[in-house]
Amino acid sequence: MTEEPGATRRDPALRTLAMPADANPNGDIFGGWVLAQMDLAGAVPAAHHAKGRIATVAVEAMRFHKPVFVGDLVSCYAKIVKIGTTSMSVHVETWAERRLDGSEVKVTEGTYVYVAIDEEGRPRSVADQ
Repeated sequence: MTEEPGATRRDPALRTLAMPADANPNGDIFGGWVLAQMDLAGAVPAAHHAKGRIATVAVEAMRFHKPVFVGDLVSCYAKIVKIGTTSMSVHVETWAERRLDGSEVKVTEGTYVYVAIDEEGRPRSVADQ
């Protein structure tokens, strides 16, 4: 069975184009840029569930499968996989649609942990949200 982007998710939480300014001299997109896009994507369902402010507190189980190239259309799919008292774990898969041939490949995946925070930046409950 082949894996398909977002097969268990409706729409990407984030979609963006990898640009030359985000690349190293070899034309590969910097891993830090990909991590930042994934953080933004993971924050979408976390903030929605928390109904307010959140902060990223950890990145767990990060894996880079394939490089992202300049011109790739990058899509991040995010799904909450665990809800604690104040925190939420969100699994994020990142897929790239290759500019040259239109093929889609999973390039990264990881789990981001977000904590719901109040106006003073203190953790607050999300368990009953």
